[in-house]
Amino acid sequence: MATVTTLASKGASGHNGCMNSLVDGFGREISYLRLSVTDRCDFRCVYCMAEDMQFLPRAQVLSLEELYTVAQAFVALGVSKIRLTGGEPLVRSNLLWLVEKLAALPGLKELSLTTNGSHLRQFAAPLMAVGLSRINISLDSLHPERFHQITRTGKLADVLAGIRAAQQAGFRHIKLNSVILRGRNDDEVLDLLRFARAEHLDLSFIEEMPLGVIHEHDRALSYVSSDEILDIIGEHYALVPSLEQTGGPSRYYRMADSPVRVGVISPHSHNFCASCNRVRLTVEGRLLLCLGNEHSADLRAVLRQYPGDSERLQAAILAALPMKPERHYFNLTEAPQIVRFMNMTGG
Repeated sequence: MATVTTLASKGASGHNGCMNSLVDGFGREISYLRLSVTDRCDFRCVYCMAEDMQFLPRAQVLSLEELYTVAQAFVALGVSKIRLTGGEPLVRSNLLWLVEKLAALPGLKELSLTTNGSHLRQFAAPLMAVGLSRINISLDSLHPERFHQITRTGKLADVLAGIRAAQQAGFRHIKLNSVILRGRNDDEVLDLLRFARAEHLDLSFIEEMPLGVIHEHDRALSYVSSDEILDIIGEHYALVPSLEQTGGPSRYYRMADSPVRVGVISPHSHNFCASCNRVRLTVEGRLLLCLGNEHSADLRAVLRQYPGDSERLQAAILAALPMKPERHYFNLTEAPQIVRFMNMTGG
């Protein structure tokens, strides 16, 4: 990371004073930060991580204050949307403090959170009270035993209770995320959609991300494309493509008889890189410029070597942008090129 640190040492003026927007080398404006608050999770989902995980030592993890400092810098540079991710963000102690601080940032238009839902029964109302605006909840099966097999440790009843708690807390924007795996839950596509329709919740179906080496299943054999999912749904519900965007990678569809939006996230079958407006910060302070590449900058080094120097931090962020590649390349028939798991990447 020496290159980034050297560039950062020039300060904001080393970038022609351009401190109001983040534009990469392909003309894409970065307006969305996915901010990981922990690599830890109380689930061990088969597509996300190994069963026996080794998590980061505390000294390598950014403090909540450091996470807030990075978020401040990104918002000052023009980011208008932040999503809190993990791991499971709700296992991070004192997360409500960070949510409240972020929600009050001038210029931030949307603050959302992705969760497995297991702790929402406890946290939904407090999250709403401190300013969270959207929640995404993972739900891969409606069968308790199958849900437990996919998550290894999770209980479906806890997640369903969390969904109810989020509804009762008054969240207007709740979306379910379902990773579909052949031979595991591909027979539940319609059941999951019918559940979403009944609960008036948006739903996105996600192709499995090939991050980290797993031995539990063969990703090439378990792969289900978004087109196949849309075909399954189309046999029962007429889908109309929607031009609506939420700032993320979902392509949305509408149904004439429901307000629910159906989304598909297609990192394999329909590469969404051309419109990518996102970067990720891992909880150890790596600024990841692309989900499917290892290009990154070490912001933790800047934070800890120059505490309180916001100009230097913003300069380090700007200096990292040229590393953002044009696209990712996923190949399910080869060993994963990215060895970090999704919990280390940050949702």
